[in-house]
Amino acid sequence: MSTQLFNEGATEERAENARLSNIIGAIAVGDLVKSTLGPKGMDKILQSATSRGGDGLIVTNDGATILKSIPLDNAAAKVLVNISKVQDDEVGDGTTSVCVLAAEILRQAEQLLDQRMHPQTIIDGFRLATASAREALERSAVSHKDDEAQWREDLLSIARTTLSSKVLAADKHKFAEVCVDAVLRLKGSTNLDRIQIIKKAGGKVSDSYLSDGFILNKKIGVNQPRLIKGARIMVANTPMDTDKVKVFGAKIKVSDTAQLAELERAEREKMRAKVQKIAAMGINVFVNRQLIYNWPEQLFADAGIMAIEHADFDGVERLALVTGGEIASSFDSPELLKLGACDTVEEVIIGEDRMVKFGGAAAGQACTVVLRGGTGQMLDEAERSIHDAIAVLSQTIAEPRIVYGGGCSEMLMSKAVDDAAKLVPGKKSIAMEAFAKALRQMPTILADNAGLDSADLVARLRAAHYDGKSTSGLDLFEGDVIDVVGKVTESFKLKRQVLLSASEAAEMILRVDDIIRCAPRQRRN
Repeated sequence: MSTQLFNEGATEERAENARLSNIIGAIAVGDLVKSTLGPKGMDKILQSATSRGGDGLIVTNDGATILKSIPLDNAAAKVLVNISKVQDDEVGDGTTSVCVLAAEILRQAEQLLDQRMHPQTIIDGFRLATASAREALERSAVSHKDDEAQWREDLLSIARTTLSSKVLAADKHKFAEVCVDAVLRLKGSTNLDRIQIIKKAGGKVSDSYLSDGFILNKKIGVNQPRLIKGARIMVANTPMDTDKVKVFGAKIKVSDTAQLAELERAEREKMRAKVQKIAAMGINVFVNRQLIYNWPEQLFADAGIMAIEHADFDGVERLALVTGGEIASSFDSPELLKLGACDTVEEVIIGEDRMVKFGGAAAGQACTVVLRGGTGQMLDEAERSIHDAIAVLSQTIAEPRIVYGGGCSEMLMSKAVDDAAKLVPGKKSIAMEAFAKALRQMPTILADNAGLDSADLVARLRAAHYDGKSTSGLDLFEGDVIDVVGKVTESFKLKRQVLLSASEAAEMILRVDDIIRCAPRQRRN
């Protein structure tokens, strides 16, 4: 006698079918993004079905951007998307690496399941392998924080490594300098709001530069000063318009034009009083979130105050942060308002557009990266690349240890796991060896993406590590095994996060033995 447990239309996958469905979904996601890995990785074009022309078109090789832009139906695939997002939020880079490593671990687990090994035994072995790999990674990590010259060189090397796989690879030396200079201005803070990125189409990518201070993509009002020194800045979010009554549904009846003129005069006097209140606070720069109409703009000009209208909310928040002020909305209690300050406020021209630059801000860490490029897609990808590099550098300053890339760290961890597996009795050692094999797949994929003979290169890399050359890695430009010290450097925190997130995701997916999908909601006519 069979009992129907679920509603009609609901489906259930159990045991081997559920595990296989999850593993295949996760491997498919790994295979989707693995061709973007490394300095010779390829890009993906993501196009919305409803887009027209260039709208909704994304050209990228950033793992997190690719995965969050595509609709997925497989539950395990969504887990990999989530760990990619966490990696992006936590470190800023390594989003492709974490997905590919998790997929390779599950690929090895699939072979062990085919040999009738229990999932819990595999998970226990993977946990031991993760612990051994993490210990090896921590032993290999070094810090040069005390040597200022070497420390800066390490940061530049990390930035170059991060940018090597991005669209800015051709100008990685220039942009590495830009990113390191911007992050060092933060003086150890990981708050990236003080670094603004402005994109302006035109010119070429190499025309991009780092500008001191904060640049606001707005224009100064008519007949107002174009340069203010010793600026006292009010950042506000207040209505500065005069031609509407601000009571919803209100109506005013007048019998002649004289009464209408009286109303307009009252509105103008009300606005004059408001501007006088603002000017009385001793400011010489007024930045408003909302529009400033012609009459108050003229009043500000008469008072010698530079007024900037309709600044976007993100710009207003960031401007208040870097100038040390607070956003004001009423002006009845001037003693409670906190004004911002900076050395100069001036109009600058970038490309063909006029903008406002706040130089020598109270928070001296503020700076702006101005990106130039031929297309919107190019600028968007350049912005993602700069963001990734800056995020990794800021995390490296907080956790100053570094490790070496080019497959060096993965091969080092693989060797440590293989050595530890020899001391573990039972089937767990087989799972540990499978984990080590998954780690070795990372340099294999790097070599494959570069069009090199991965079997030969990875075998030579493995032999070098077993020969005691623990800083050996792949040079994907020359197709050789080299000592990567000072050449390919990566953040220790990034590598550790990739290892832990990938192994946790693989463990979570292996634990599943039942997938229950509810019945789709019925549409009613």
